[in-house]
Formats: sequence, structure tokens, C-alpha cells
Amino acid sequence: MNTPKYQRILLKLSGEALSSGEAGILDFQFIEKVAVQIKRCVEAGVQVGVIVGAGNIWRGRQGTGMDQCRADSMGMLATAINSIALQDVFLRVGMDACVMTAVEMKAFADPYSSREAIRKLEEGKVVIFGCGLGTPFFSTDTAAALRAAEIKADCILMAKNIDAIYNDDPKKNPDAIRYSDLTYRQILDQNLRALDMTSAIFCMDNHINGYAFGLADPENIYRVVMGEAVGTAIHN
Repeated sequence: MNTPKYQRILLKLSGEALSSGEAGILDFQFIEKVAVQIKRCVEAGVQVGVIVGAGNIWRGRQGTGMDQCRADSMGMLATAINSIALQDVFLRVGMDACVMTAVEMKAFADPYSSREAIRKLEEGKVVIFGCGLGTPFFSTDTAAALRAAEIKADCILMAKNIDAIYNDDPKKNPDAIRYSDLTYRQILDQNLRALDMTSAIFCMDNHINGYAFGLADPENIYRVVMGEAVGTAIHN
């Protein structure tokens, strides 16, 4: 068996990636395909943390006219729903998985602690991080960057709905340039919307490597972990 490129990863999943129009807010058949690939990574000896967005349920910026703190609070609660759904599927495919939330909700999840998260990862459990950072105004991209730093992940794997990072929307612009390699400085200078600016600056300042790839084929998760070039590598 090939040796994984990374020993510990933080996988960032978008909420939209978990949904489909026909299946409602959660497409459990697709989530199971994602879970099978994560299981392959775990069986290869990789420690996996997962953070999930909530675009399939609620984004804070949808709350037009609402107080931003309350709108973002709804988004944080929505990530907890997605996290519990992921945990259920992970357990059903034979992985040991736990949910840790930045907002305390002991009836549903363990409170987040970086020390406990690392301990669980070292035990071979998949750790799912819910509720973002537990504070308004910060996206799950930024939460992923901070959690990656806290658990000392080798790389943030950013599962997207397009196959790589482009300089424009490839669905609207057939001449959009596809990147196989980018620095955080290039992302900032060119204002590329691959990840939000706060998270890009944090990753750059803390020397956190990233890799953006398409989730349409969930096997890409395993391919990236094993070192295949299927998307865009991001680094300093």
C-alpha cells in the first residue's frame, strides 16, 4: 500500500456538498460515499478531523435585516445539525467518530478542547468540529484554519463544488484559468475567492498548507491524502 502524504488532516466540507435538491437538506447516500473514502484514509493510518459548513440549511448572511449575531448563531446551530448527521453516517460505516462543538451543548456533543481533540485523533477517532468558532462574524473557513493550527494538522483539505481554484467562475467563463499551485499571497493579491481573506491571512501567517479539490467524486479525498494531484495546492 502507498504511504499517505499526510499523517493528520483537517477536512473542510461545505454544507451544500451534503445536500441535493431531491434528497432535501441532507443527501445521506452521498454522505455515505464521502464516509467510505474517509474510512479508507483512516485505515491507511491518517488522523482525520472534519469541519462542516451549513450552507444547506442557513448562512448568517441570509438573515437580511436581522441582527448579525443572531443570524450567525443560527448558522452555528445549523453546523451542529450537519455534524451530528456526519457522525451518524461515519458510525454506520464502521468508523469511531465524535462531535465537538465550540458552543457548549452537552446533550448532543462534547465541548471543544484542542487537547481532547488531539487525544481522540491519536486514538483513531474521526473528530467532527461543529459550531465554527462559536462566535459571530467568522466563517467556517476561518474556523477550519484555526482548528487545523490547534490540532497541528499537516494540511487543510478543502472539498469544493468545483475541481480546483480558478481566477473566475469556470461555469460562467470558459476561459477561466485553472491553478494547480498557488501561494496565499497570490490568493490575497488577486482577490481569489477560494477561501475568505481572514482564513487566507491566518494560514499564511501560521504556515498552514492547504489543498482545494472537487468533491463531485468523493474518492478525491483519498487521492489527495495519497498525494495525487487532483486540484490546487496552496502554501506560502
